[in-house]
Amino acid sequence: MDSMGVFVWLILVITIISRSHADRNVYPSAGVLFVHVLEREYFKGEFPPYPKPGDTSNDPITFNTNLKGYPDRPGWLRYIQRTPHSDGVLYGSPTAEHVGKPTIIEITAYNRRTFETARHNLVINIMGTEEFPLPYQAEFYIKNMNVEEMLASEVLGDFLGAVKNVWQPERLNAINITSALDRGGRVPLPINNLKEGVYVMVGADVPFSSCLREVETPQNQLRCSQEMEPVITCDKKFRMQFHIDWCKISLVDITKVVPVHNSRPDPGTGVLPDIGEYNPPSESLKSRDYFADFLVTLAVPCAVALVLFVILGYSMCCRREGVIQLVHHSSIQKSTKELRSMSKHREISWPLSTLPVFNPVSGEVVPPIHPDSYESTSMPLMQTQTNLQNQIQIPQQQPSGDNYSMSTFRRLEVNGIPEERKVAEALNL
Repeated sequence: MDSMGVFVWLILVITIISRSHADRNVYPSAGVLFVHVLEREYFKGEFPPYPKPGDTSNDPITFNTNLKGYPDRPGWLRYIQRTPHSDGVLYGSPTAEHVGKPTIIEITAYNRRTFETARHNLVINIMGTEEFPLPYQAEFYIKNMNVEEMLASEVLGDFLGAVKNVWQPERLNAINITSALDRGGRVPLPINNLKEGVYVMVGADVPFSSCLREVETPQNQLRCSQEMEPVITCDKKFRMQFHIDWCKISLVDITKVVPVHNSRPDPGTGVLPDIGEYNPPSESLKSRDYFADFLVTLAVPCAVALVLFVILGYSMCCRREGVIQLVHHSSIQKSTKELRSMSKHREISWPLSTLPVFNPVSGEVVPPIHPDSYESTSMPLMQTQTNLQNQIQIPQQQPSGDNYSMSTFRRLEVNGIPEERKVAEALNL
């Protein structure tokens, strides 16, 4: 390797090391919204293979932020990143308590394709301001925005411009931005391009305008209680880009707010007073009689159960009502057993059509219409002469002479009940 190549390689290494260890300083003001964008393009050059200027790379990159020496960020600072292919955003509103105290935030970038990491520090130097806090503060709830969309400088600028047009203050600042999810809101369904919603607090140096006060009128308060849109004359100045829920607007005049001072007790030095040495209990413990505990836990419940048993036995066996109930119960049991035994030996009686038919003259037994092997379940409910296959003709004696008459019988079923009926009288022979 020639000397020029070694020199270029050393410059590249030094540049990479300086990038990974460089600290960025920012100077936000107390009481004013602070927004810092973690740009993916800033960290792409720190992951191998190192792209040349002009090359495009779309590696998924995520960020982790925490206060140096602590696992999480300060309470006033929030962080959001929707996807690994979008930039991360740090935002929040520092207070006067943090003025003059540098806050070092460690930012670690993770390349999800190569599993490489890069880290640098963000030093937040919070500056004090004479305008803090602005005396009049209004909080708006915007329904058609997500927090990362509202944090964009052009969108936030458009909103502040609309508020300034309505409020007409000399000084107007964005104090804080909060996602509706952080206020207990629900995650919207992924339909119809629904948004999470965002709360935006702004402050000004002049009292609230009459348009902002319209929401406090009794008519609009009644409409809000009925979940109806209030009538606000200046809503059209926001409607083109921002859908504001006027029922959730909050107007605060901090000059009229009574400060509440919580009296705290003196924490002291943190050292316990000297009360002597600790004396543990002696090893020899006195014996304890558990007979009384035994009586309470076992004897008393048994005695109560015995009394209840005696009362129940007396009421069932010695009183007339109890004896009647026992006899009634016994008779029911006997009847049940008898019916069960009878059902086991139950035989179905044959219908009249299956019984033998006797000749009234000769006394001969005529076979039944259906034999014993006849399957009665296959017979139709109603029979006619056309489907009657086996007809029996029985001669009958006339009062005079040796002439006989023939009677024809057929089997009928009415409502499932078979019976024999006479069909017709034969002619006199």
